[in-house]
Amino acid sequence: MRSPHDFRNGESPTYRDRTHFHSTVAAQKLRRFNSLILLLRLASFSFSLASAVFMLTNSRGSGSPHWYDFDAFRFAFVANAIVALYSVFEMGVCVWEFSRETTLWPEAFQVWFDFGHDQVFSYLLLSAGSAAAALARTMRGGDTCTANKAFCLQSDVAIGLGFAAFLFLAFSSCFSGFRVACFLITGSRFHL
Repeated sequence: MRSPHDFRNGESPTYRDRTHFHSTVAAQKLRRFNSLILLLRLASFSFSLASAVFMLTNSRGSGSPHWYDFDAFRFAFVANAIVALYSVFEMGVCVWEFSRETTLWPEAFQVWFDFGHDQVFSYLLLSAGSAAAALARTMRGGDTCTANKAFCLQSDVAIGLGFAAFLFLAFSSCFSGFRVACFLITGSRFHL
């Protein structure tokens, strides 16, 4: 490779002379960062799907209350189902980045898309879980949980799983925020 002093006036270096050097340490950090985001999205998917399934199967018979009779439980079910679908999509995007070493969409759009949707769906899960927890607490104080302990227990499990999904999505949102900050500062989603 020629040094910059070897070029005459008006000459420019060839493509081969301008190739960039990527260190293996930077590539390993990038791979580790992407792996962590994929792991957080997988955990968010698992917990939100489990919460939606627990809420969906929370019916014990004709005398027992059904989850769809309560607005807060319906909200929790729908929120967890939406987050599970979003997490599957984002896991696909992460796998795309691993395999192609590029983003699915242009980098600026991808960074803001991930951050914005992580924020919105985190708050959606938090509000749905809070509404369902308030209803479950009210039901525990009344006759519903005295007569149908299994219904209340399964509702509590579904709500707890939903809060766990919120935590993993919130951590993922922190990493998405880090990507946005790096993009705004350096013009790339990674500081490396």
